Amino acid sequence: MQTSSWSRAWCFESRHGLNVSRPIEHPAPVRLATTDERRTADRAGLPLHFSVILSGDATMLKWLLRIGLILVALLALLWLWKGDELKRLLAVNSLFTPEKIVANFSHMDTLFLTQPLPRASHTVVLLPEGPRAEMPDGFDDFVASRSLTAIVVLKNGELVYEDYYQGTTADDRRISWSVAKSWLSALLGILIDEGAIGSIDEPVTKYAPALSVSAYDGATIRDVLQMSSGVVFNEDYFDFHSDINRMGRELALGGSMDGFAAALTDTFIKPGTQWQYVSIDTHVIGMVIRGATGRPISELMIEKLVEPLGLESEPYYLTDGDGVAFVLGGLNMRTRDYARFGQMIANGGRWADQQVVPATWVRESTSASAATAPGEKRYGYQWWLPPEAGDGQFFAHGVYNQYVYIDPSRNVVIALNAANRRFREAGVSAANLAMLHRIASGL
Repeated sequence: MQTSSWSRAWCFESRHGLNVSRPIEHPAPVRLATTDERRTADRAGLPLHFSVILSGDATMLKWLLRIGLILVALLALLWLWKGDELKRLLAVNSLFTPEKIVANFSHMDTLFLTQPLPRASHTVVLLPEGPRAEMPDGFDDFVASRSLTAIVVLKNGELVYEDYYQGTTADDRRISWSVAKSWLSALLGILIDEGAIGSIDEPVTKYAPALSVSAYDGATIRDVLQMSSGVVFNEDYFDFHSDINRMGRELALGGSMDGFAAALTDTFIKPGTQWQYVSIDTHVIGMVIRGATGRPISELMIEKLVEPLGLESEPYYLTDGDGVAFVLGGLNMRTRDYARFGQMIANGGRWADQQVVPATWVRESTSASAATAPGEKRYGYQWWLPPEAGDGQFFAHGVYNQYVYIDPSRNVVIALNAANRRFREAGVSAANLAMLHRIASGL
């Protein structure tokens, strides 16, 4: 007959001369002690239930070790299966850290999926050198405070100033971020002129029917060009859960940018009513172009812009898992090549005796046409303008202080790359434009 756990403990304590005036119930294991456990307890001079507990701990430790080994094996299998995606995700999470940001911005092809834009002819349109310009007072402080990595200045099409910082060189192909938007605008203008797209007042769903069940149903090409789609999209780079950061993780994990855009369903206002910067609007322009032509953006960009401009080196796009170019911010090239693009636009779309972009599109796209708030920077078709009319300056602009600044009245182009983590602080943008204006007006 089996005895209860408390009676076994009582008998054991009695045998060892403990107080047994009454049975004492202990929270001991309910199973009977083994012979080995009894011998261990006798040798150690411990109560039997202590030995049983220690034995139970050893068993638990064995199970924990087994579970740990299983988890390690599962993680190893996950890394073998999704290692590349996980590496890109880790890259996104550390992309802008102080110790990595400069190197990352010059080597995005080591972190993400990419698509090269090869030049078939390899003919480079050289930038003639002019007399070296003097930079204005405060420029050195500007370089340091804005974490500049490169600057190229053209005057009348001549290279008059060039410098590179923080260990980078002229050969680095740097991420442009939203400067890429202005390149896509130029490509769209070419395709409209060629008749591939009828009008910017056509609905985006005509060419991108996948968007017919999204927030973009009812938006026109003009609406997305002017960042006036009315689509709800959180552009806060410092909010981990924002739409722009969710989009970055989607890109890193090899997801679909088309699917991401089509999954947006909320609007805050009727399309064409109010300006609000929404980067995914530019991806929709890319969807329209691909739908209208049946060709990838990279192929069109090579044919219509890269080859005619005679760039120095082969640019590349970041892409999603479907090989679709990250047109809203994934273009990488040398800083001199950004300057070449800017000079072509400053020339009214003309470059090397060829009309690359229609002059009418250059004028229209770089004019302030979006419904931006009074006193704020103005906006055209994926191009920015200063808050005041000034002398006709306009610019392409990317986060962390990337610029292609164009002053047509002085025939000055300034291409600038940086890794400024403080780009969003109050007054930074206005001070940047002031310095760029001082450089241009001093030449």
